Amino acid sequence: MRIPAHSVCTAIRDDIVSGVYERGGRLTEEQLARRYGVSRVPVREALRTLESEGFVVTRRHAGAHVAEPTEQEAADLLDMRSLLEPLGAARAAQRRTDAHLKVLRGLVRLGQERARRGQGEDLRSLGGWFHETLAQASGSPPLTALLTQLRHKIAWMYAVDQPAQPVEVWAERGAIVDAVARGDAERARALTVLHAERSLPLHRLKKPAGGRVRVSQHPVNTASARN
Repeated sequence: MRIPAHSVCTAIRDDIVSGVYERGGRLTEEQLARRYGVSRVPVREALRTLESEGFVVTRRHAGAHVAEPTEQEAADLLDMRSLLEPLGAARAAQRRTDAHLKVLRGLVRLGQERARRGQGEDLRSLGGWFHETLAQASGSPPLTALLTQLRHKIAWMYAVDQPAQPVEVWAERGAIVDAVARGDAERARALTVLHAERSLPLHRLKKPAGGRVRVSQHPVNTASARN
């Protein structure tokens, strides 16, 4: 059975984000095909997609390598998220479905419960699901794809500390859901802006294996495309 390229793409992306493949490291089709138990055809397709997303670069006469974003490019990811997440929340207030609201409210309840118990690892996953669902509630597949790609890249470039007051973080998310439920796009946008701003100090730039993030010299392709 032929394994689809998008499954291979997801596996390679996850391994890049988690640091299995170091920034700047070479990626050969043979190596990847052997690791994931597939032929080289889906690997080749996956590498093209990952290059369009900015995770991979192809160097002349050297083949595919894991990209090496600069510090400025990493900072730009947070700026882009701060612009796009509030837009997504505003759109969600206009386009959400009852199903989206049900899931969002359920996640807030779980988040508040886990926050009171101090279950940090659960909170990290729940926070990701919350923002993924909020993006889906925007009713805009291109915006959802961009936000998902941004979350992957931010997880690749940054370590995120747990907030000192996680209960307050989930109260903020609950307020966003309330605004979305009322159809108040401007309040949903404003609350999401504040939520994103408060999370910025928790982000610490990860250092690659060599110890330094390269300074800006050659731009990394960050075109939005997603399998």
